[in-house]
Amino acid sequence: MLFTTATRLSLLAAITATFAAFSAGAQTREFRSLPTDDLPPFGMLDDQGVLVPLPDPATLHGGPAPEPPAPVAGPSLDVAIAGAQAALAACEAIGAPVAAAVVDVKGRPRALLMSPETEGSVFVAMRKAAATLAFDAPSIAIPELLENHPELNDRLTPAMFLAGGALPIRQRDRSLGAIAVSGARGDGPIGSVDEVCAQAGLQAILSRLPD
Repeated sequence: MLFTTATRLSLLAAITATFAAFSAGAQTREFRSLPTDDLPPFGMLDDQGVLVPLPDPATLHGGPAPEPPAPVAGPSLDVAIAGAQAALAACEAIGAPVAAAVVDVKGRPRALLMSPETEGSVFVAMRKAAATLAFDAPSIAIPELLENHPELNDRLTPAMFLAGGALPIRQRDRSLGAIAVSGARGDGPIGSVDEVCAQAGLQAILSRLPD
């Protein structure tokens, strides 16, 4: 995966800004973390990075119950699991154990599966999926997209991984999230075999979506 100097500098600037903000005490979770990668609301570390005791359960749960989150578009759990399983099976059939992630339109995981023999990671897969959602394109196509449209560099964040293996999940022009695969090796651009297996998972998902 090759980038022009401008693309590399843009990504470096985004990472530098993130760490500068972190050093200044700003909230940077949304730039460097994956969706749902949150600490509990009471925090786990103090300002010096020291682990703090867990709060008393009666105090923690003494207030009113929080409102349930609003529904988010994405494949159902059964469909997401079937898609991840199909992606793993496709790669296992060619001797490439992998990890697979299916996420909703906000990048939150619906299914995360890993073959015990894989060198891949569900978290790398989620980072590929984050890129696919941000650019509404297969992750393998994003570097070229940035080369041709440098103004899109503003969408990059350190939470993304720009390599092949992630595909959008769409039904009748409606986004339902993404599926991504990590860990397959082979000839061609990085992630090209991952994308083949992600395509098998995508087809399994699309075949199970209601009309």
